[in-house]
Amino acid sequence: MTGTPAVCGATTDNLGGVSQTDYSAHHEPFQYYATTANLHHLPPSSRKMIGRTDQANHQYDLSDFFDVFAVGQLPNVSFLKAKRAQDGHAGYSSPLDEQLFIVRTLNKLQESPLWSSTAVFLTYDDSDGWYDHVMPVIINPSATASDALNGPGVCGNGSPLAGLQGRCGYGPRLPMLVISPWAKANFADSTLTDQSSIIRFIEDNWSLGRIGGGSYDALAGPLTNMFDFQSGGKNPPLTLNPITGEPRE
Repeated sequence: MTGTPAVCGATTDNLGGVSQTDYSAHHEPFQYYATTANLHHLPPSSRKMIGRTDQANHQYDLSDFFDVFAVGQLPNVSFLKAKRAQDGHAGYSSPLDEQLFIVRTLNKLQESPLWSSTAVFLTYDDSDGWYDHVMPVIINPSATASDALNGPGVCGNGSPLAGLQGRCGYGPRLPMLVISPWAKANFADSTLTDQSSIIRFIEDNWSLGRIGGGSYDALAGPLTNMFDFQSGGKNPPLTLNPITGEPRE
């Protein structure tokens, strides 16, 4: 019915046995942009239309991803978000719940012929508080009433990107993992990057150019140092037990 809110009622029990609604609206950024909104969560008109523009507007259920994955029809780029019970967020999930989603997904990918040309970026959206002992680099200063890092109304020095205030960054550090046959093995990268570095990687890989309008991809450091594209592509799959996290025999 027109004007009626969509109801996303699917649930999953977390490992604590508590039922959690799968869908989390505030963890779904693409719903907040007209170019990608799918307000009534319409399914793709067919499996072949996944990755193309139709009523789903490039937003799908996790089951849709695995459906097209099973027949080798994945889009070039996919963003996966775990259901609430398995997203690792405090209060309704846990690290072990999160492990179930990550390991099961990676196991399926690594066991597929598609793995030889795949790179997975594993990122997090919360810093878990003011724990970082290293002061972050300020790459995008801000001067608003809400800023207070260097004094009242001040966070860093200089002009913000595209003149947009209120986005002083960076904040505390977050983990980012690259899992791929082409990733450098046993390697920790010291390149200054952020989550929009993934967008930059996509833009550079497909020669798309920057988004513009103050998007952080214009400031983001590259992720290329985490790969070996010259002699790489040789990391063997490492599948794990989703319960224990140990390598499978």
